[in-house]
Amino acid sequence: MSREKDTFGKAEEHNSRGIELADKGWLDEAANEFKKAIACDPNSSPAWDNLATIYADQSKFREALDAYLQSLRIAPENPTGHYNLACFLQMHALEFAVSEFEQTLKIAPDYPDAHLSLGMAFADMSRNDLALRELKTAVQQDPEDILARNELANQFMEIHDYREAIFQLKEVTRLEPDHFESWLDLGVCYAQKGFYAEAEKAYIRAVSLNSNEILVHYNLAALYAQWQRPADAIASLDKANAIDKAKVMQWLRVDPMFDSLKGLSEFEAFRGN
Repeated sequence: MSREKDTFGKAEEHNSRGIELADKGWLDEAANEFKKAIACDPNSSPAWDNLATIYADQSKFREALDAYLQSLRIAPENPTGHYNLACFLQMHALEFAVSEFEQTLKIAPDYPDAHLSLGMAFADMSRNDLALRELKTAVQQDPEDILARNELANQFMEIHDYREAIFQLKEVTRLEPDHFESWLDLGVCYAQKGFYAEAEKAYIRAVSLNSNEILVHYNLAALYAQWQRPADAIASLDKANAIDKAKVMQWLRVDPMFDSLKGLSEFEAFRGN
């Protein structure tokens, strides 16, 4: 019994020492202390949990996840263990995914779905250059992948490269003529480039595919307002208004694209004036 107590005591000493080192930012040294604690007592849930935290700080995400789960296997009813795992996932899940996609591509570079998923992850992290690189590679490796082309177009739109976005969206609509989102985005891109007739055609095609989507009617109204076609703008706003009056009123109060309509009684009614 005394030997067992001595072992547990050493585990606690190493664990406490690891915490002190971690607080000083000495992560490698702290990790070694937590490992020593685990060697003394493999069922030390706190030591596993603390080791997991160090691994997370070192971007060793797989090791961190394993250690968090081991801590919970030992103490499944420990609320702190569940909380720490949840915090890890909340903070690092996307980085973890990126590291695994990158590992996938080290093993299999010609894996278009991995390039696509990595590109989407980079886009979520606002790492636009890396997102473009991976999405372009995904399209190159699988030119008929509609999702990859659509995500690439979205990324071009994000950086306001509407010419490249139009090219990708046209390819999507060629491959899948009834792809509503791409027709809607085409309308946005054409409008941004000042190609109003092409934007109108794209929006009308989108309406034919989904007439219950408020955004397409609203965007079409904005196009007509910019195009100095107030009657058509009011007609499209009326359709958007029928879908969600409160949302239309909210948008119109801050949207400068409708400035040309200000003062018109029909338009002011949509704004609640």
